[in-house]
Amino acid sequence: MGRAFEYRKAAKMKRWGTMSRLFPKLGKVITMAAKEGGSPDPDMNSKLRTAILNAKAQNMPKDNIEAAIKRAFSKDSADIKEIIYEAKAPNGVQMIVTCASDNNTRTVANVRSILKKGSSEMLTSGALNYIFSKKAVFEFDKSEDIDLEELELELIDYGLEEIEEDVEPQESGDDKEIIRVYAEFSSFGDLTKALEDKNIDIKKANIEYIATTPIEIDNEEHLEEIETLIEKLEEDEDVQKVFTNIA
Repeated sequence: MGRAFEYRKAAKMKRWGTMSRLFPKLGKVITMAAKEGGSPDPDMNSKLRTAILNAKAQNMPKDNIEAAIKRAFSKDSADIKEIIYEAKAPNGVQMIVTCASDNNTRTVANVRSILKKGSSEMLTSGALNYIFSKKAVFEFDKSEDIDLEELELELIDYGLEEIEEDVEPQESGDDKEIIRVYAEFSSFGDLTKALEDKNIDIKKANIEYIATTPIEIDNEEHLEEIETLIEKLEEDEDVQKVFTNIA
C-alpha cells in the first residue's frame, strides 16, 4: 500500500530534525484526545492512550505529555478540533492535509496560502474520496517470536486487511525491521485491543489516508517541488500530517 509523505529516506531524516515543531503538534493531539475521551487516564481513554503511544514513539518527554493532558481540563483550555483539507498539487499529485486547530479561519487561510505559493489549489471536501482510503495503520518491531502467518489469521476477525514487513530508517543510519498492519479505520479500536491482548508492543497507531492508485514521479525536480510544498505545509503549527498519492 501507499504511505503518507514518508516516501524518501533523505526527506524523512530531515524531518526528524524538527522536534521544536513536532512536540507542540503532538501535544495538540494529546489535548484533543484527552478532552474528547473525557478522561485524563489513558487506561480509561483509548484515544488518549493511542495519542500518548505515538508521542512516546517520537521521544516526546513525559513532562510534555503530562502538560498536554492537563491543558485539556484547564478552565481556559482551547477547543481544538481536527480539520481535513484536500488539495491538488502539480504533476498529478493529490493531497490530504490533516490539521488540529482551535481557529479554523486561521488554519484554512494559512493552508490555502501555502498551497497557492506551491502552484497548488484547495479542493472541496470529499473531492478525493475516490483516490484515498481511510485506514487504521499499526506498526511494531519485528521479533523472532512473531509468526506472521499465524498473526494474520488471528487478526482477521478483528478487521485486519493486510500485514507486511518493512524497513524503518533510523537516525543512527541503521535500518530496523518492522511489521505494519492495515485495517479499515472503523476497526481501529478492535485491532488495538487485539494487539494489546497479545502483548505486542505497538510503536505507532494512526489513521492514515492511503492512495488506492499510487503514482510514480521519476523526475527529480518535480519530486523536490512536492517535497518543498510538503515541508512548507508541515511548518505550519496547525498541520499534523500530509498524505499524498505518491507511491
